[in-house]
Amino acid sequence: MHMNKTLEAADGRIAADTAMGPVTLLVADLDGMTAYYRDAVTLQVLGAEGDTVTLGRAGRPIVVLTHEPSLRHAARGAAGLYHTAILFESQAALAAALYSVARHAPGTFTGSADHLVSQAFYFTDPEGNGVELYWDRARTEWSWTHGQVEMSTLFLDPNAFLQEHLTAEALAGGTAADAASVGHVHLSVGDVATARAFYVDALGFDSTASLGDTALFVSAGGYHHHMAMNVWQSRGAGPRMPALGLGRIDLALPDADALGALGERLRDHGFAVRDDGRTLAFDDPWRNALHATVA
Repeated sequence: MHMNKTLEAADGRIAADTAMGPVTLLVADLDGMTAYYRDAVTLQVLGAEGDTVTLGRAGRPIVVLTHEPSLRHAARGAAGLYHTAILFESQAALAAALYSVARHAPGTFTGSADHLVSQAFYFTDPEGNGVELYWDRARTEWSWTHGQVEMSTLFLDPNAFLQEHLTAEALAGGTAADAASVGHVHLSVGDVATARAFYVDALGFDSTASLGDTALFVSAGGYHHHMAMNVWQSRGAGPRMPALGLGRIDLALPDADALGALGERLRDHGFAVRDDGRTLAFDDPWRNALHATVA
């Protein structure tokens, strides 16, 4: 195991068991956004301190809301968050969350899709941040060709999904305490080549899928994607100015060796890294803030 980790560090790859941590959102209406993620999305308030509310499932933080009423929304076409994707561990738990959003905030639903590796439902929260709620098929059902995972966008009827998977138990709150996590984070960026140079070459994720020069999907350890970057609404965008929306993305690394190797690799590629002994803090080329810590 240690040998594998050493090899990963030596060949410039991020540790295979890297996972996503919570996503921090800077919000104008803390109460309204807390209500949306708690009552509609079915997350639990794990902590509330001052201007910050942390929501998650089974003790695991998923979304951190920080009140920043002096900030404005970013201009159209700016880089930033495309969506935070919340992974549910069963179709019943996903169905319960989907039903809850349909009941509490039906106007926030924007679409659904079967991606072969997953089933996903898409929303826009009250402040314009994209949200995906999804469930993964077993890895044994995923199809890989030359290191690239097969993903598609097939029709997925949300009503049929609810009819099939919304159990009486889930409807009564039986899945409300089930674990969930940030499965992946999808960003709007200015160009894919620069995203690849940062997220693959420097950060060390593996490229798992790409759509020409419009989108790139990357992961650690053979997952379909932990992060994605696209230019669909943001081609040519430069570094972000302070704005509502994405505050920070957290990465959870398995151990101090993996964290140290990550910091070294970023510095070798010319990126500034702030290290307080527990957390590496750094920005991507669009000033999207990332923190890496040991899980």
